[in-house]
Amino acid sequence: MGLIDVYNAFVLTSNNISRVEAKAITVLIEEVEKRTGIKLPVIHQWEGEDRTTIIVGSEKSLENLKVPYLNLLDGLEKPGREGYRILVEKPKNHPVIFIVGRDERGVLYGVGRFLRKIVWRKGSIRIYNKLKISSTPVYPLRGHQLGYRPKSNTYDAWSVEQFDQYIRELAVFGANAIEIVPPRTDDDPVNSLMKVPPLEAMEKLSQIIDSYGLDVWIWYPNMFSSSELANEETVKRELAEREEVFSRLLRIDAVFIPGGDPGRLGAGELFQWAEKVAEMLRKYHPNAKIWLSPQFPEEPSDSWYSEFYENVKRKPDWLGGIVFGPRVKAPLPELRKIIPDEYPIRHYPDITHSIRCQYPVPNWDLAFAITLGRECINPRPKAEKHIHNLSAQYTIGSISYSEGVNDDVNKFVWSDQDWDPNTPVIETLRDYARLFISSEWADEIAHCLMALEENWIGPAIANEGIEVTLRQWQELEKMAPQEVLENWRFQMGLLRAYYDAYVRRRLIYETELEREAIEILESADSIGSLKAMEEAEKVLRKAQTEPVAVKYRKKCEELADKLFENIGLQLSVKRHQAANWERGAFIDDIDIPLNNINWLLAQFDSIRKMKDEGRRLKAIDEVINRVNPGPGGYYENFGDYTSINRLFKDGDWKRDPGFITSKGITFATPLLHLKEGMTEYGDVPLAWISNIFSPYQHPLTISYDDLDPTALYKIRVTYVGFSGGEVKLLASGRYVIHDFVNIYGKCITIERPIPQEAISGGKLNLTWIAKEGSRGVSVAELWIIKVRNTENSS
Repeated sequence: MGLIDVYNAFVLTSNNISRVEAKAITVLIEEVEKRTGIKLPVIHQWEGEDRTTIIVGSEKSLENLKVPYLNLLDGLEKPGREGYRILVEKPKNHPVIFIVGRDERGVLYGVGRFLRKIVWRKGSIRIYNKLKISSTPVYPLRGHQLGYRPKSNTYDAWSVEQFDQYIRELAVFGANAIEIVPPRTDDDPVNSLMKVPPLEAMEKLSQIIDSYGLDVWIWYPNMFSSSELANEETVKRELAEREEVFSRLLRIDAVFIPGGDPGRLGAGELFQWAEKVAEMLRKYHPNAKIWLSPQFPEEPSDSWYSEFYENVKRKPDWLGGIVFGPRVKAPLPELRKIIPDEYPIRHYPDITHSIRCQYPVPNWDLAFAITLGRECINPRPKAEKHIHNLSAQYTIGSISYSEGVNDDVNKFVWSDQDWDPNTPVIETLRDYARLFISSEWADEIAHCLMALEENWIGPAIANEGIEVTLRQWQELEKMAPQEVLENWRFQMGLLRAYYDAYVRRRLIYETELEREAIEILESADSIGSLKAMEEAEKVLRKAQTEPVAVKYRKKCEELADKLFENIGLQLSVKRHQAANWERGAFIDDIDIPLNNINWLLAQFDSIRKMKDEGRRLKAIDEVINRVNPGPGGYYENFGDYTSINRLFKDGDWKRDPGFITSKGITFATPLLHLKEGMTEYGDVPLAWISNIFSPYQHPLTISYDDLDPTALYKIRVTYVGFSGGEVKLLASGRYVIHDFVNIYGKCITIERPIPQEAISGGKLNLTWIAKEGSRGVSVAELWIIKVRNTENSS
């Protein structure tokens, strides 16, 4: 199946087509011209076989068009709704190409698939001869949320024209819905990056989305409490705001009101309010429906969920369906059983975040978690396909949650999987690279994107593949033409490759510096405490005074600045006006310490204030042995891969990637950034940042074997309450180590004796239980310390 050049083709279409078909043809002509410089002429009747002809239209619009060879399409399976057929044949001297949609949307998606498959360069359009495709989407809903608000890491900086282009690009990969957000959400109303007032932008976005024949959804959270809802003035004001929005938008197909995240209403109040909104919505958009999600508002109480589901079972006529998103307590299979069959479920996958989110990166290395953070450039093609295919059967498809182009690759993977979950991700990535970056380097770029996902598997310090990935990207960087180097999608991948390698180089270096510093502290008895701390501090500060891989760091900053210029991606608060450190600004954390320098220096400050040398030496010994449980003891740092490998099974994430019922690792990265609130804890050890977490009321259980059944033990446990609530600890299921303790928003270390009866035959089972209504249990560190042997003491 060789390539044939169709640079001199006509586009043949009926002169009686719908506006969406006309838009599809415009997309074809404009996107080909952008890449090749060739503007394909449009004709409305067959002009013979002296030139290549691309015949485009829906089955209906082509009925009255007299075109030879239409019968060739009979060899392809007829597609279903929104589907299309593409056929490339060369019956005589010149090729004939058919792009035929089952309906008007099918024409757009057929054009999109054709664009994805052409091999292009300036002055040349090539396509594979004998190409035969018949395709129908598996899932009827395929979309993405594009929120024009200050919290976004990209969209707030866009012009209307940039939104139009991005929506077009999503459409050519099969998207049929775009979700926009209202002018007022859980965010500032405007920022200095915005080029258009929010409501005006919303109005224009509705027009753009409709111009492509796509559905317009609105994510419309409730920004008021139950007490405010009881106030008649609040109700009038909120309904007036919605009336202004609904009346100004050209098209609205659905409004999604989340139960929480944000939202503070009781479940019954949520439904009562939604009914009022539905009445207002129908006034301007009679066919639009309200969709609701059981995302818990503050604390996930069973009573809130019960009331929510009872209201669904009353089957209000304004309710279009249910949304499964972050902070939904029921797994999707269970939710599908609860919700009446007549209500579809839409997936609302968070594809934009990497930690403390719906689908976190499993067992992520702490070094990446504290540098790249929650909202970094995050291509996860294999993971996204797995998550999609595990859950899609219970839904009608998805509209993803996104905060910017950091998740760009993930969007196109989800759209392709919603279209056909059997599509290999490498095929999607080749199409992505071919259409958006370079058809010449499509395969190489696709594999380099896959490699970025591999960078995050396992401990970074041992992952030599991170350096290999950088070398692959650098080779592309050397060989690619300038237009590729200036492409923002290429720049995102290249930046991640440099950043990952820089973090690994620093991790290796700073880990060794800490080890050297500890060795110096171990000589304090001979050289003196003050001298030991002075020398140890000099070694630790080499991370700043003698840094490694400075060229990598400089490259990261250069690429970040280019991305801000090219696409408005805000990777720094100071340089690019990102909303805050957690909203995509991972360049600001590029040099955050990867060892315990801050904690150690804080200890040195305290120890230096001690006037007695003996006390100083004792304090230094405690620093050195902070994690040492003593002979016969156990220590767990839940960010360390020794603990991770012992406590987690390979199948846990594959079965439950959202960690709705199973334990996982979460990260208290705000501890490294707090300027107020929890600063009384000072600088903390890095072990406090990574926590083992078990959600809701699912117990967290850890077992130990081979303990001495004749000995006494005590337990020391550190809680960092960014994820947990009230927690109780039991030994062997019935011995209370401590009763319920509220750990939310706190850092607490508790030490208690373990009842000897709890250690049966040398085995100890520890079980943490969260109180009903809590988000779950989180534990940072754990020591099992052997106290003394009872036989020897008798």
